[in-house]
Amino acid sequence: MAEVTFERILKWRLLPRGMMLVMTYAYLQTLFWFQSLPPDAMTTQAAGLTATVTGAMTGAFGLWLGSEKS
Repeated sequence: MAEVTFERILKWRLLPRGMMLVMTYAYLQTLFWFQSLPPDAMTTQAAGLTATVTGAMTGAFGLWLGSEKS
C-alpha cells in the first residue's frame, strides 16, 4: 500500500507542484507587502528584497518548467 501511494506521489509530481504553490503564495505576499508600503518607506532595501524574491521565483519557475516531462 505504501509503495503504491509513493508511486502515485512521484507520478503526479505532487511535491514539486506543492512547492511551486507555496513559493507563488510567498511571492504574491511579498508583492502585496511592497505595494502597500507608503512612498517614504519604499527604500532600496525593500526594493532589493522584492527584486531578490522576484528573481528567485523566476529561476524556480524556469527550472520547474524545464523539468516537466511531456
